[in-house]
Amino acid sequence: MLAFAVLVSLGQALASPVDQGAYAELHWRQIGPFRGGWATVVEGVPSKPDRFYFGAAGGGVWKTDDAGRTWRALFEHGPAAAVGALAVAPSNPDIVYVGTGQPEARYDIAAGLGVFKSTDGGAHWVPLGLENTRHIGRIWVDPKNPNLVLVGAQGHVFGPSADRGLYRSTDGGRTWSHVLKLGVWTGVVDIGSDPKNPKIIFAAAWEAHQYPWLSYFTPVIGKGSAIYKSSDAGMTWRKLTGGGWPNIAVGRIGLAVTHGGKATRIYATVDSKSLGGMYRSDDGGGHWLKVNDAKADANSYFSRLTVAPNDANTVYLVGQSIRRCTQGGKTCTIIKGAPGGDDYHHLWINPLHPDHMITGSDQGAVVSVNGGATWSSWYNQPTGQFYHLAADNRYPYWIYSGQQDSGTVAIASRSDYGQLTYRDWHSVGGDERDYDIPDPTDPMIVYGSGLGGRVSKWNGRTGQSADVTPWPEENYGKRPTTTKYRYMWMTPLEASRAGPPALYLGAQVLFRSQDQGQDWQIVSGDLTGKGEGAKNCDGDMAVADAKACGYGVISAIAPSPRHGDEIWVGTDDGLIQLTRDGGAHWDAITPPTLPQWSKIASLDISSETDGMAYAAIDCHRLDDFQPHVLRTKDYGHSWQEIDSGLPRDHFVDVVRADPVQDNLLYAGTDEGVFVSFDAGDHWQPLQQNLPTAWVTDLLVHNGDLIAATAGRALWVMDDISPLREIANGALAAGAPHLFKPAESYRVHPDNNRDTPLPPETPAGENPPAGAIIDYWLPPNSNGLVVLEIQDAGGHVMRRFSSADAAERPGAERYFAKAWVRAPQNLSAAPGMHRFVWNLRFSRPQALHYGYSIAAVWNQGVPIEPEGPFVLPGDYTVVLEMNGARIVQPLRVDKDPRVTASADDLKASLEVSQRIGAGLADASAGYREKTAILKQLDARFPPIGDKHAAPLH
Repeated sequence: MLAFAVLVSLGQALASPVDQGAYAELHWRQIGPFRGGWATVVEGVPSKPDRFYFGAAGGGVWKTDDAGRTWRALFEHGPAAAVGALAVAPSNPDIVYVGTGQPEARYDIAAGLGVFKSTDGGAHWVPLGLENTRHIGRIWVDPKNPNLVLVGAQGHVFGPSADRGLYRSTDGGRTWSHVLKLGVWTGVVDIGSDPKNPKIIFAAAWEAHQYPWLSYFTPVIGKGSAIYKSSDAGMTWRKLTGGGWPNIAVGRIGLAVTHGGKATRIYATVDSKSLGGMYRSDDGGGHWLKVNDAKADANSYFSRLTVAPNDANTVYLVGQSIRRCTQGGKTCTIIKGAPGGDDYHHLWINPLHPDHMITGSDQGAVVSVNGGATWSSWYNQPTGQFYHLAADNRYPYWIYSGQQDSGTVAIASRSDYGQLTYRDWHSVGGDERDYDIPDPTDPMIVYGSGLGGRVSKWNGRTGQSADVTPWPEENYGKRPTTTKYRYMWMTPLEASRAGPPALYLGAQVLFRSQDQGQDWQIVSGDLTGKGEGAKNCDGDMAVADAKACGYGVISAIAPSPRHGDEIWVGTDDGLIQLTRDGGAHWDAITPPTLPQWSKIASLDISSETDGMAYAAIDCHRLDDFQPHVLRTKDYGHSWQEIDSGLPRDHFVDVVRADPVQDNLLYAGTDEGVFVSFDAGDHWQPLQQNLPTAWVTDLLVHNGDLIAATAGRALWVMDDISPLREIANGALAAGAPHLFKPAESYRVHPDNNRDTPLPPETPAGENPPAGAIIDYWLPPNSNGLVVLEIQDAGGHVMRRFSSADAAERPGAERYFAKAWVRAPQNLSAAPGMHRFVWNLRFSRPQALHYGYSIAAVWNQGVPIEPEGPFVLPGDYTVVLEMNGARIVQPLRVDKDPRVTASADDLKASLEVSQRIGAGLADASAGYREKTAILKQLDARFPPIGDKHAAPLH
């Protein structure tokens, strides 16, 4: 305890938060892939049939005005990213309400922070409160009064909550009345009203909670699940019972309300093993008839219905597919769906144009304008939910990850064609939500761990995928007490980082393979704390009993980057264990204050210091959303909590130590990315332009920081060397500073020679092409800034000045201006700046300049001729300001894929320079000729000119 106190006081004395302006121009670039992720809710605007919205499970709100051809994010920098409900006011479509937090009660559900409102079609948003509801299932807006709003709150999924139930506002959300209180375990997941009499409203209540462990085998049912009815626009409510409605504990209920004949008609789906299916009432809920045994579309994951606005006898069910049910729900036909199940969650049909509809699924949102005959693409939405990250050592390196319900991804970090598109990524044979690990010695071999412990081995040369699972029986969806090996939501898979190549796979024991998955050995006992002779291990498991019953599994594996026999393991029931002899012996090093079922979300080991490690502890499934990060410097004998500066009420899912700078740490929370420059004593945002998102993993690779998000796909922050120097005290003196540039490669921004892809093509952003030169100027800086590039002999190759006008050669533009990007300028303003030198000599003088076809929309169009590339070699960067002169080395190399020799490159440069000299001579000759002709014209004007000077 004394050692801990000393450690904390020293950390506070030595470091304090860094001014964020010191790294202000570090930038996250989205790389994609543009493959849609889970869309929870969809809606459109009846009077504008091509305008639609969707809410993503972890990606905010999106809008289209062209029926799904393109989408734009509206709700991406607010306090929450998970959307559970969305409603457009029928009487004023500029008013949009959004309820945050997914309503599906499942292991990986994302929470929200209440209700938000826009009055300008999504351009701006204001919070309306109800933050502690966390998960909102439905929002209803009165058809004539946009200020009359109902909100169905599902409440906390992992604990009791008095905030569950139904809320009503008559002033557009400024104030709320809790009009339907159903207890601490029952919330409201759906709402519907009679279109002819909107005072008649129905609400579906759902008694639902989840566990800290993966619990697909426990039905989410309860006596509190029921339908409630209001006849006074939501002021008072009564529970519907009898008349054929199931009188047992049921699960989630879905509602669709219309007007049939002379009364209110209700369609309802019910999740129940014995009585589940679709029911219909033709008298406003007095009597019920079971019309369909559609249990596949009536469960905790689906249960949404939509009535055709022009036919009360036609209702649509969404689930693994979309079913159109006619004859009052009795006869159903699948109209959309694919093998494997697209998992649809919502369907909205335009009441004025019934052929226009939108649906949301685990693969995103798609639009139909012909009644469902054809649909738009979901390959234009970067809303994928990704999990673990890995990267190979190619140039450019490739990134590997698994996407929820869509599959695996290998995506290039840089495209040869200016932007990252469908040409730059592919699958690698594993499962959804898995770990995908390239073989460290051969990037054409990729291992993937999937559902229930499956392990695949994908061969990029043949495209074949082999099953190399250690045990043939998978346990996906099974009660842990019934299987030999237990696995969690994602089966952790890691490759050794030191010593002989090895793979490690986590169940309740640790598996190891040293022959690329052909054979596996168990190198541990049960690391989860399972007890012998445990009782009460079936049914609705109590949290206190689950650990001893063997519900825990390995959740994190961290092989040491320094010692091949050192492996750290964490479990989802709150244990940390360590071996330093390859598994022969294990030490229990769990902090004594850690509650049971505190998931060890990540472990990371210092690359520089023996015994130092970091743990991200995720307790949100214990209904504790506070950040918990632990550090040890003595192999786990003692631990310190290091969370100062991390936002309250946001759990941490991952912590990574920089492999080069020991004091530099990165953390991913359920809202974004944070950085520490002092080994975790203080944290501060590294969000920059990254949208609010649950950050599930971080990876430092080749000097870049990569982020996986659960709802906004994959992102890269290029060249984090400034962060490393800041952590090393580079700016402590307060003087201008030039950061040491990373090694740079001669690459073309875009090798395309075909017609450029149209602007509507979804694309990720390429990294800069050239040398990234970062510098920092202190506050109150003023004066000229000069940047020089010198060769090894001290000759100036390029010179840039903050006083220089932007280079704009006189090329004639014959295309839309948005293709052109403004040239960069060298800034003299205080703060951090990023300048990119393209590794070329100055542009030669020429008679004519033209735009290249190698163009990327809104990213720039090269103007030709350009200066030639400088040769690979050692250069010097010099920054001058107000008499200060700062020097840093710069290494330039050829693209590693290029086979040309040094002599070839030198000869190419000589030819290019001769051509440039010839162009300059021709240009000078032309200018001289033009000047002479002007003089002659002035001296000898045409005969007959009345202004001509007399001859002498």
